[in-house]
Parts: sequence; C-alpha cells; structure tokens
Amino acid sequence: MKVRTRFAPSPTGFIHLGNIRSALYPWAFARSQQGDFILRIEDTDLERSSQAAVDVILEGMAWLGLHHDEGPYYQMQRMDRYKAVLAQMQAQGLVYPCYMSVEALDALRERQMANKEKPRYDGTWRPEPGKVLPPVPEGVKPVLRFKNPQRGVVAWDDKVKGRIEIRNDELDDLVIARPDGTPTYNFCVVVDDIDMAITHVIRGDDHVNNTPRQINIFRALGKEPPVYAHLPTVLNEQGEKMSKRNGAKPVTQYRDEGYLPDAMVNYLARLGWSHGDDEIFSRAQFLEWFDLDHLGRSAAQFDEAKLRWVNAQHLKAMADEALAPLVAEQLTKQGITADDRLPRICALFKDRCDTTVALANWAAAFYADVTPDAAEHAQHVTDAVKPALAALAAALADVAWDKASIAVSLKQVLAAHGLKMPQLAMPVRVLVMGTAQTPSLDAVLEMHSRDVVLRRLQKA
Repeated sequence: MKVRTRFAPSPTGFIHLGNIRSALYPWAFARSQQGDFILRIEDTDLERSSQAAVDVILEGMAWLGLHHDEGPYYQMQRMDRYKAVLAQMQAQGLVYPCYMSVEALDALRERQMANKEKPRYDGTWRPEPGKVLPPVPEGVKPVLRFKNPQRGVVAWDDKVKGRIEIRNDELDDLVIARPDGTPTYNFCVVVDDIDMAITHVIRGDDHVNNTPRQINIFRALGKEPPVYAHLPTVLNEQGEKMSKRNGAKPVTQYRDEGYLPDAMVNYLARLGWSHGDDEIFSRAQFLEWFDLDHLGRSAAQFDEAKLRWVNAQHLKAMADEALAPLVAEQLTKQGITADDRLPRICALFKDRCDTTVALANWAAAFYADVTPDAAEHAQHVTDAVKPALAALAAALADVAWDKASIAVSLKQVLAAHGLKMPQLAMPVRVLVMGTAQTPSLDAVLEMHSRDVVLRRLQKA
C-alpha cells in the first residue's frame, strides 16, 4: 500500500513553528517512503478562518520546501460530499436526530458535575428497540448524533504513545451535524481521510481525544482507520504551549529575519525526533534517516539561541553563489542593489553571521555610505595615527588593486611610522567599514573600489 500522509491545518490564525512541525513529519515520512503528501485546509470555522491565514500556511510551506503532491483541498468546497455521507449514514441507522436544546444539555452537564460524574450526553434521543422517545418539540431543528458503540473498547497502536485503549461506554454520541445541517470537524476529518486514502495520520497530541471517536466513525463506514502518530507539544522558551497568545511568531517571519529553510527544517526535525547524536544535517540526510520509530514521547522546548546556532552552521556551509541571492533580497529591503562582488563578500563575512540579515548588514558597507561607531572612532582614529592614515591613502592611490599589493602598502606604512598592525588596522576598519572588528583588512579593502577606500580614509 502506498504511503499517503496529510497536513490539515485550520486557518484560524497564523501558522507558527509548533504548527509547521506537524507538517514537517508527515511530509518527511511520505518522502522517505516514496509516498504522497496531501495538503488539506480545514476551514469550516467560518467566523475565525481567514484567507490571510491560508496565505501564511501556503507561503510558509513553500519557503520551507514542504511541497505537497495533492491539494490544497478546502473542506468548505466539499460540503456536498459530507452531506451525501450523512444521508447514507442516516439511511443505515448510524446517526439519529437529537432535539435536546443547548439549555437542557447545559443543565444536564451541571447535574452530572454536581454528582461528580463525567459530563456527557445521556442518550435521551438515541433510538433503541422498545424505547419510547420524547415528543418532538415544535420548531426545533435537531442536531445529528453518531451512534457510538456502547460496548467494547476502541484501541490503536500509536507510533509515538504506544497502545491506547478507550472503553466505548466512556464516549457519548458525538454531534456530527449542526442544526443547520453543516457537518462537524470529527466527521469531516474521517470522510476526508477515507476519500484521500490517507494511510498515516501524524499530528499533534491535542487530537488524541478525537482519535477514538474518529476510529469508530471509520469502522461504522466500513473502513479501517489509518496508522496514528500523535506528536508531543512544542513548548515556547517559557515552558508554555507554543501559540500566538504566548508570543509565537508566524513561520514567514523567520524567513524575513534571515533564517535558511534547510536550517529551519534541521532545527524543527530535532524538536521531537533524533538520529543518534547528529545535530546538523542536510535535508537529504533527514529524509534518508527519518522514520516514525524515533519520534520522541516528551514535549520539546523551542530555543531561539539554538535555532540561531543551527542557522549559522548551515549558513557557513552554504555555497557562496547560492547564498548571495538570499543576501541580495535582504539588501533590497534596505534599498541597496548588489553586484557581482556579493558572492565574494558572502565568503568573507559568513563565518561571522548567524542570519542572512546579519550578512546583509556587513555587505551593505560595500554598497552604501557607512557611519563609523562613535565610540570606536574616538578610541581608534586619534591625532597620533592620522599621519599614518594619510600616508596609507597616498600609498593606496597608486598601488595595483589586489590583496597582495594592498598588504605590501600596509606593511610599508607600518614600518615608516613605527606602528604595529592593530594600531593602523583598527582605525582603517572604523573609517572604511564603520567598525573595528572585520575579517582580514587587505581582503576587506580589496573588495571595495579604490575610490571608496580613499574617500573614507580622507574622513579621518
């Protein structure tokens, strides 16, 4: 049987890293098994769903390279299919109309809680042989409830949590259609998973309580449920469940902040899965290694410092020609247009950076004016060193513009003025780059045009 997985987000808020991890694992499992990955948008909550949230889902997945093979399917576009299955279930006696009002249901739950009983629907309208149902109230539209089995257990072998068994008598009869006829979440999910031939459902463990209900609906429809893997929660840095209320950022914000998609995939993969002690790995390695047997059972905690470290490792390892277009995008946001020097600039500075934004900030000094740090300027660009700076400008005016020749000029000025390299290099860096800390000075100067270097040195 071909593996078919799905990611089924609800577009009721922007997608954050905790959500997107629930896309990463089913995507990776499908790819590792040469299967299919389906994207389904569960947009039946009309009041809270928004196109903006859908856009962030699509943008975030595209940026991370979590490409789907089918979809996106939208539940609101499948209403006719759901209603057809509801009609089929009614004809088979698998569902029944329930006329209990919201007020009556609330009162029932209050009594049950007062008696320290589990609050649940009591089956008042469930038809049974020999049972007399209450009179149907006038003008009341019923909900449809699923006739949950009343005996036995519903059980599954969860790929993360192990064997789970729930007694059927602990489950009440689930509402699967509202008074206006629109179907509810648990019902739609089952119909979708059947129609899309989903073999593995890999999702957050906040869905564990839905699973026994969904399994019973699968079996009522004559289908075997898929394999389930319920992933532990992702916690934020404060140890709370990651959510937008707790300060989680949209996935697309990490793109804007200069993170690399492969680094994000690497970091997210380790939030709940491991391959020995491997911390840094490529996308190809991840897909080669990934399976459902090494998913963690405990909640993983997000750590932005660790994410930045992972990103820095990927940035350092990335080919300069591939990195340059990403840095160019960040420069464009600053109103700067890069040129063919950019790959070499990336090579020179990437070991100092943990994001493409940081790298772009270094690169900007080669394309736009710089304002030296005031404290560093006062510390390094002193009256005592200004004669040497003037001599260096004169020497660089005529020298061949390459790293070796620039290095010779620096040494000649140092010797003539009796200085050590830091005494000259620091003020030159401050004037040319705006800061005293840069890579090798001759390499930095060579990357600039001669005119820019001379003009900045003259500001001493």
